[in-house]
Amino acid sequence: MIFAELNYKEHYDDFHQSLLEYVDAHFERVDSGHQGDSWIWIYEGENKVAIDTFSSMKHQVKSETRQNSLVQKVIEILQRKYDLVVYSEPRSEGHED
Repeated sequence: MIFAELNYKEHYDDFHQSLLEYVDAHFERVDSGHQGDSWIWIYEGENKVAIDTFSSMKHQVKSETRQNSLVQKVIEILQRKYDLVVYSEPRSEGHED
């Protein structure tokens, strides 16, 4: 499910590193990669949030479940620095339809 999308002008390739550095500074456990698409996975306890470009040309904040307390925390931290479009209701990804 997609909870939010970052709004920026540059191509996501050029945005990946600065976003990763910011996220990495705010969370203890972060995995990432950048090959074709950009992805950042944030873990806290049993929760996982993805920030990736798998279904968009912009980074989107995603979770497999609605009941993920980490989603709101990630959104709040991202909003401190970035322009974010937060959806009132999560949107389904193509594979979730």
